[in-house]
Amino acid sequence: MDLHHRLFGTPTAADDDARWAASGAMALTGSEAPSLPPRSLMPVLRSLETELAARTAELGLRVELDAAALLGERSAIAGLTRRGRTSCGGSARLLPARDAWMAVALPRPDDLALVPAWLGTDDLASGIETADAGELVEAAALLGLACGRLGETSASRPAVRWQRHRAGPSRGIVRDALVVDLSALWAGPLCGHVMTSAGGRVVKVESASRLDGARRGPPAFYDLLHGGQESVVLDLPDEADRLRAVVRAADVVIDASRPRAMTQLGIDVDDIAEGGTVWVSITGHGRDGEGAGRVAFGDDAAVAGGLVAADDGGPVFVADAVADPLAGMVAAVAALDRFAAGGGWVIDVSMARVAAWCAIDPASAERWSGPVAAPQARRAVASAAPAGRDTARFLREVGA
Repeated sequence: MDLHHRLFGTPTAADDDARWAASGAMALTGSEAPSLPPRSLMPVLRSLETELAARTAELGLRVELDAAALLGERSAIAGLTRRGRTSCGGSARLLPARDAWMAVALPRPDDLALVPAWLGTDDLASGIETADAGELVEAAALLGLACGRLGETSASRPAVRWQRHRAGPSRGIVRDALVVDLSALWAGPLCGHVMTSAGGRVVKVESASRLDGARRGPPAFYDLLHGGQESVVLDLPDEADRLRAVVRAADVVIDASRPRAMTQLGIDVDDIAEGGTVWVSITGHGRDGEGAGRVAFGDDAAVAGGLVAADDGGPVFVADAVADPLAGMVAAVAALDRFAAGGGWVIDVSMARVAAWCAIDPASAERWSGPVAAPQARRAVASAAPAGRDTARFLREVGA
């Protein structure tokens, strides 16, 4: 059985509702009352736990995670709670367009400044309710805004796709493998966190002009994802040649940018994979096709995949930016799987497609009447390294 079917083909267990309530994720789902997620979500989370434990045990240090509880760790640290059709973090909203529900994420000041150019008005709700959802998505993509039409991404394509570029011997252990993490925020760093926990040597690489935005959030959450890792900061794009040397030295690269970002830095991902590197690409809507250039965050990508709960007024968000941690866990399993297989690979993990596979069975109309636990977060193993602490030493090591 291939990895995709192992993750997304597990039957539902009878105790899923109780486990969802106990995980802390239910406390983040719904509006006034907590809501149940799509029936297919919990089986995927259980499969992820099983695969992560099995793969890490085979390749290094066994990593056991409560996948449902992971969905609430950021909220537990930041003190966030459910807000119905507003995301836990407050930057995304679910709004009705003329023909469908839309999720719009505007986390950056520049995003808010672009709303009048997008809608012809600075009133988000009124501008969306009179417009066609498909046209809104197309216009948002051109402006670099993150939005998704409810259910626009189907489960007709696999959530994870990969292409082998170079055959090689099976690699028996991930301990001390060099993992270069170019990603930011949550999905990619969670993948890197799993690799660190499994014994990998993870080096976080950031641009001096654009450090990981998560550094501006709660330090405890950043420490949780990046404790025990090295930190390198490069002056990009001026030091793109050094970045090319860094990724060529890596056994695994984690990347969460749109494909054109690497091209603009002169990095050919397929060529890097030909050298034997496993390149993990996490995007909102996939590496190719019409969605390759779209910006996405965890909340809008989840809605695009149809991963929502419901109350009497319509769809509501599931947990906190749920497509982010889901994609991060899926990417970690896929990276470990392809690392073990040997050779060079490009792994394509789409947050919207992961969400679509987690939403095949719709949410229950029933209401939960039992106890609901608050979200909890694990303790970080160590404080994250200050930005750029290891730059000079690491660049010397890889000849850059």
